[in-house]
Amino acid sequence: MSPSATTPRLIRACRKETLDRPPVWLMRQAGRYMPEYRAIREKVGFLELCKSPDLAAEVSLQPYHAFGMDGVIMFSDILIPPEAMGMEVVFGDGGPSFPNPIQCAADVDRLIIPDPVEKTGFVMDVLRKLRSELASSPDTALIGFAGSPWTLATYMIEGGGSRHFAKIKGMMYEAPDVLHRLLGKLAKTVTLYLNAQIEAGAQVVQLFDTWGGILSEEEYRRFILPYHQQIISNLSHDQAPVILYVNNSRGLLPLMAEAGPDVISVDPLTSISNARDIVGSRFALQGNLDSTALFCPPEVLKPMVQSLLREGGNQGYIFNLGHGILPPTPVENVRLLVNLVKESALAHTP
Repeated sequence: MSPSATTPRLIRACRKETLDRPPVWLMRQAGRYMPEYRAIREKVGFLELCKSPDLAAEVSLQPYHAFGMDGVIMFSDILIPPEAMGMEVVFGDGGPSFPNPIQCAADVDRLIIPDPVEKTGFVMDVLRKLRSELASSPDTALIGFAGSPWTLATYMIEGGGSRHFAKIKGMMYEAPDVLHRLLGKLAKTVTLYLNAQIEAGAQVVQLFDTWGGILSEEEYRRFILPYHQQIISNLSHDQAPVILYVNNSRGLLPLMAEAGPDVISVDPLTSISNARDIVGSRFALQGNLDSTALFCPPEVLKPMVQSLLREGGNQGYIFNLGHGILPPTPVENVRLLVNLVKESALAHTP
């Protein structure tokens, strides 16, 4: 048996091998659109769920058991590391909030760079449980993840979600040295955190920059790119390929390429073909069906999926959404999407 035959399809796609079909997984594939998830959430709070390895592993596997994706992403939240650094995080009905947001250099100095096993060992327990559960499915990859320094900093400075990002942009303009100090601490924290995930069993990791698209190219180069480069260059690529996702990344793809990931995840604002023209043949691409397409009836959704499959091809391409699954998404449409990708093997010959 060749080495590639025992390597999960998703990993082979990350390495740009030619396959009979692309792998498929979906951002936020475990979550509120599934009745099984909602049943668990009726009994436990969100943070309690993240910190309960048995329940988090169960939730992570729900979409895999229901639909058979080629990747299982661990159930967790990007704001786990800031809490481990010493910040209070509250998850309420309105989303996450930080009661005591970062305001000055002294606040940054109080943050620790946590040992990921000591402070977030429950995450590693989830990954180990999932690897054990997936031992009989060697073609299914286990995915770990973390939020990027910029995105984490936005929550930590804004005190939660934001519409205008006035506080973090104010710090960027008025006290860039303080912001760089925070971003540097976060980069070290995220690097340790992702390498610990790889050590615990993650076979591919994704770095999420949800708010990277709010900056200009010049600002991105100053406040995001150096920290992406620092993290990605210090991850164990030989053990786990790295996917970089930046939301609203139109115009930022060349800078994403400079960060040096194995895979660039493309949001819905740029076609896969255009992204390939922009970044060249060095990178595998992931994406990028608009999440709202999953609200369409099957006769509309099906040709959209098939068109994207033709565009992506069967080398260096991972089928995914351009962002996460939305809570009202019909379960039957997720099933249809996954089945369509799997059936596309009939139309491709490696």
